[in-house]
Amino acid sequence: MIGRAHVGISGWRYPPWRGTFYPTGLAQRRELEYAASQLSSIEINGSFYALQRPENYRAWYAQTPPDFLFAVKGARFITHLKKLRDVDVPLANFFASGVLALSDKLGPLLWQLPPMLGFDAERLGDFFDLLPRTTEQAVTLARGHDERVTDRSWTTTDEDRPLRHAVEIRHESYRDPAFLTLLNEHDIAIVVADTAGKWPLLETVTSDFAYVRLHGDEELYVSGYSETALDRWAGLLHGWRTGETTLDGDPRDVYVYFDNDVKVHAPYNAIDLAKRLDVLAQ
Repeated sequence: MIGRAHVGISGWRYPPWRGTFYPTGLAQRRELEYAASQLSSIEINGSFYALQRPENYRAWYAQTPPDFLFAVKGARFITHLKKLRDVDVPLANFFASGVLALSDKLGPLLWQLPPMLGFDAERLGDFFDLLPRTTEQAVTLARGHDERVTDRSWTTTDEDRPLRHAVEIRHESYRDPAFLTLLNEHDIAIVVADTAGKWPLLETVTSDFAYVRLHGDEELYVSGYSETALDRWAGLLHGWRTGETTLDGDPRDVYVYFDNDVKVHAPYNAIDLAKRLDVLAQ
């Protein structure tokens, strides 16, 4: 038995990719369709900056193959502005904004914490308690939205499915073993984030899946990954997928997203890693 692997990119609308990764003359509206023909998953990051609309999520669903998966980045209003406090309604608005319209293509939810927010077990625990663990729970939460999304909400699900959550940290205080214990208790994945040494890199598994973000090997968002580096990441992921290197010996699904987009390394690195894991999109 081996866990599933989904390898892709963080976002897909990057002008420097046009005429390089994206064929010359490809219409911008078809860029997602093209990227999804090359890779099995993509991280939606526009949802971090602003609440999207149900029609956006439905369009993204329609532009991708049947077995495609999206990861969705949680709103920065929740993580960076509210800093996880008093976020019942903001969470409701986020889940009502159309996330559930992704249906069977909805993968993990990513919550990226700001660099200035240190480890606070009580704050994190309270936030984790609010997170829905199924799409039905998300529907119940979403129906508590306020007027911000009244005329643009999606508060139904076609099927009750489990929801997975991952947390990306950017402060040294999270090296505290109590943080990993808290994640295990709440079944939340730590994002294994390679940030060229800028923020903590914790290569561990704290949930029934692993979530990896590769922001750049030597220079944040800029540098690509060498063959040697990709081999190392492939080996690490293989150990988690097979259970050979997990503490309980159980295999894990893995989700990997390249965010080194500045010099168009991300899509090519993702394809190369997917080849190593034998999960390249057909």
